[in-house]
Amino acid sequence: MITIKSHSELDLMRRAGKIVAGTFDALRRAVKPGVTTKELDAIAYDYIRSHNATPSFLNYGGFPASICASINDTVIHGIPDDTKLCDGDIISLDIGACYKGFHGDSAKTFAVGKISADAQRLIDVTRQSFYEGVQFATRKNRVGDVSAAIGNYVEENGFSVVRDYTGHGVGRNLHEDPSVLNFGRPGHGPRLMAGMTIAVEPMVNAGDYGVYVEDDDWTVRTDDGSLSAHYEHTILITDGACEILTQL
Repeated sequence: MITIKSHSELDLMRRAGKIVAGTFDALRRAVKPGVTTKELDAIAYDYIRSHNATPSFLNYGGFPASICASINDTVIHGIPDDTKLCDGDIISLDIGACYKGFHGDSAKTFAVGKISADAQRLIDVTRQSFYEGVQFATRKNRVGDVSAAIGNYVEENGFSVVRDYTGHGVGRNLHEDPSVLNFGRPGHGPRLMAGMTIAVEPMVNAGDYGVYVEDDDWTVRTDDGSLSAHYEHTILITDGACEILTQL
């Protein structure tokens, strides 16, 4: 069931979103060669808790950390550990914060030191595909209008969108209806209504869109070992242009 948020609920979601954005600001400065993903997780945990919120991902379905930290060919759900970042890596960080019962959810991919031009282009296209999609995230359009714009832009630039995982509604629950695909046909899917809050999150592979899940039942990698990037914001559908809730 798709929920329409009240003004008071949206105020809480804006606060949750700002906490997520602030966490990214803290992590951006920490992403460099030699740091471990476990150290990044600790920074995120401390920041979120210091702002009177809780990490949305910690213990969610048994996930053992506060953030997802996905390096190179890991698409999503990488578990922070003692792995050290290396010069030339790319890392996707996915962060959620729950403030007074409402969630914000966002993801970004960062360069570690000096990366290749191809890796930077993957990051840039992934980020821009989000903005191509949310141009259509307006009242009376449909979810499929957003999905199609994302997928078309990615494929026009020679990359592929992951098809096994999607964006989603977000609010009192971290994952709510509707699902927001990153490919599809315009004019299909649920109609967008003012007061809906959704997480739009293109996951883009440099190679084929196929992925697999490792034995830990969390870590998702590209089938062909190609790089993957991720970009996500929680947005609010309004009577005009959408409002991005997870930015400073």
